[in-house]
Amino acid sequence: MTAKILDGKLVSGKLIERVRRATDAQFERGARRPCLAVVLVGDDPASAVYVRNKRRACERAGIESRDYDLPHDTDDKALLMLIDRLNTDDSVDGILVQLPLPAHIEESAVTNHISQRKDVDGFHAANVGSLALRQPGLRPCTPRGVMSLLRYYGIDAKGMHVVVVGASNIVGRPMSLELLLEGSTVTIAHRFTRGLEDHVRRAELLVVAVGKPGIVQSDWIREAAIVVDIGINRMSDGRLRGDVDFASACERAEWITPVPGGVGPMTVATLMRNTAEAAGVFVDFP
Repeated sequence: MTAKILDGKLVSGKLIERVRRATDAQFERGARRPCLAVVLVGDDPASAVYVRNKRRACERAGIESRDYDLPHDTDDKALLMLIDRLNTDDSVDGILVQLPLPAHIEESAVTNHISQRKDVDGFHAANVGSLALRQPGLRPCTPRGVMSLLRYYGIDAKGMHVVVVGASNIVGRPMSLELLLEGSTVTIAHRFTRGLEDHVRRAELLVVAVGKPGIVQSDWIREAAIVVDIGINRMSDGRLRGDVDFASACERAEWITPVPGGVGPMTVATLMRNTAEAAGVFVDFP
């Protein structure tokens, strides 16, 4: 068996095109374009690349991007004051503070300081809580992007036994909530889980989001399973790879996401969708 590819690069492009169509239509009706404020603290190279990709996506999606690049030694007070200004600025629809933040800044205090209705990353406790209560508003971008990717390829996770490896607040936990909302039966594995191999072997849909290459061995994967690899790891030779060995997993899985080119582009495209929706622009997409 050779797995079919869940092509996030292709699908993200189609999603951004759909966002552009929706924002253009709003603009033609005389409304302003949606606006995303992007805040970057420090000079972490990986964060700078992510932010640059998001700003480029804004151009493609017909969304105004406002840049706020702050020095590494910015303190909590200064950052929260900026967020206060953006929260009350009616011309700003979405606020994104790039994570991770420097160690001296508490991330949860920052994410929860962003107005719930402008939290286009979907990290605010109230937005995650709304998803848990089956009342989704602005939703975490990576899990929502995964669901859009699956739906685009006609994969219905309803009733499936899904194993999510990784329980982070940003990906694993909200991913499990998205799948519960879809009607899946969900097992969440984390660092205290015993017998990880046994859980993985039962997964019809396997989602791995740990950030540790080889955390799941390919021969654990059930024949004809669907594999969504969210891990992004920079290897010593500069290559990017996921948490699962792609080549050997392809011999067992029916569908699989590549790294890069799988979930990453869907995360950025979903950020554009969330920003449009925060501005009241409906985006019709799987």
